[in-house]
Amino acid sequence: MTEPDPNDPVAVALELERLRGTLEAGFARVDGSLALLVQRSDQTDKQLADHEARLDELERARWPVASIAALTASAGVLVALWELAVR
Repeated sequence: MTEPDPNDPVAVALELERLRGTLEAGFARVDGSLALLVQRSDQTDKQLADHEARLDELERARWPVASIAALTASAGVLVALWELAVR
């Protein structure tokens, strides 16, 4: 097959159409990749919010432990002082 004349308007139009098709396919692929990244980002945001909520819940549930430990230590000190005072 012979090479088309680069000055031929039909050949130029065909090359431009091929280039357009290649660009459309490339943009479609990039658009699909971006949509996937946005979806993963949304899932990560939801997972992060879930972890934050769970961490807040654990922190709220943990505060009585320190209070109970302080009360137990205070009671132990009082019992020890009372036993020393009784002797």
